[in-house]
Amino acid sequence: MPFTGDYSLAPIAMKFDVAGVLRLSFLPVLLTLVLMSFLDTLGTLVGVGAAGNMLDEHGNFPQVERPMMVDALSCIFASMVGTSTSGAYIESATGIREGARTGVAAIVTALLFIATLFFLPLVGPLQQSRYAYGPALVAVGMLMVGSMRKIDFDDLTEAVPAFACITLMVFTYNIANGLTAGLVLSPIVKIVGGRARELNWGSIVLAVLCLTYFLFGLPH
Repeated sequence: MPFTGDYSLAPIAMKFDVAGVLRLSFLPVLLTLVLMSFLDTLGTLVGVGAAGNMLDEHGNFPQVERPMMVDALSCIFASMVGTSTSGAYIESATGIREGARTGVAAIVTALLFIATLFFLPLVGPLQQSRYAYGPALVAVGMLMVGSMRKIDFDDLTEAVPAFACITLMVFTYNIANGLTAGLVLSPIVKIVGGRARELNWGSIVLAVLCLTYFLFGLPH
């Protein structure tokens, strides 16, 4: 049975320390976790949406608040019961590559994950064998590279942030690190290029938060 013996969640499930989180000294850590979760999910949705041709003419994910809400609720549930972080992952693009387009694919995937709970002693060692899911990541990378064709490399205010995103994602093995760098650089190069009028307050506030992430957070 799952959640018994060595795999029991009893020692950590529903063990909250709300007062400890609300301390001012914990704010940089909290900000880091919020930004990483938010940007990882946003980057995943855009990447998966691009793979499935789900983005609109402006490159936006229609009704993005719906999957973001699902991701937020799953993340809250995972932290409450004491499991590892739960959320949207870019590996979902491999399913889209095979034709998945509806919620049925997500339900089947969920059922398969539930089934693995009864085989944890067999599945657990695979977590240490990173090569086991290497092929899926290669397929995801191939899908994401195609989106580079839409970058206007003749416009440095677009090319520089995009290049920073790609480079840091590759060399830090983290989507959030790449996105934060791009979001910080985007308003900077727009201002330097004399195109500050193209910015809005949302992009500036997000850039400041991302800069705080780099200065006080723990990028990895």
